[in-house]
Amino acid sequence: MRIQTFVFNPFFENTYIVTDDTREAVIIDPGCYEDYEKQELVSYIGENKLKPVAIWNTHCHIDHVLGNAYCARHFNIPLLVPEGEKPVLDSVPAYSSNYGFQQYEIAEVNEWIPNKGILSFGTTQLDILYAPGHSLGHLMFLERKTNQLIAGDVIFRESIGRTDLPGGDYATLERSIREQVYTLQKDVVIYPGHGPTTTVGHEAIHNPFVRK
Repeated sequence: MRIQTFVFNPFFENTYIVTDDTREAVIIDPGCYEDYEKQELVSYIGENKLKPVAIWNTHCHIDHVLGNAYCARHFNIPLLVPEGEKPVLDSVPAYSSNYGFQQYEIAEVNEWIPNKGILSFGTTQLDILYAPGHSLGHLMFLERKTNQLIAGDVIFRESIGRTDLPGGDYATLERSIREQVYTLQKDVVIYPGHGPTTTVGHEAIHNPFVRK
């Protein structure tokens, strides 16, 4: 499994294109809003002859869903959203303009992702890990063969997701990190929703908010 990172919108959100040898690809948390951001994403997919097959959201705060509608329409692919994130996604139109996103588009959800199980594309399978605390129904996606974790806003390099937003809770997030992240192998690479990659081993020792 290969992962390409794009940093989009004023929140510096990480959008990921995940692909494998079949050239099928999944767009995870498309945060593209401006036209040049959308073009950057489309150009990369075209230049690498990738075939997008789905959009997956880890959670539905505004910075992670700005490009949902555009990508679904442009590539004619389904949008998959964590089942516990429905109220979070439904709330976005009410506050999007307050953050300057006057042109936010509501996207139709094609499938609700359960809190456990497997998601797949091409020849790749990823485990679904339920990790609330930053958001109500936050999910992470783990590819065990290559030890790669798409973590959303659960954990960052030497930091964690904020818990002062509706649905956030520090004790819940701390438990999610201890039970769903720190139980993984030390060499698992974490791809967070913001900032650089890190590893489970590094965070277990150096994360000042939640140490193993």
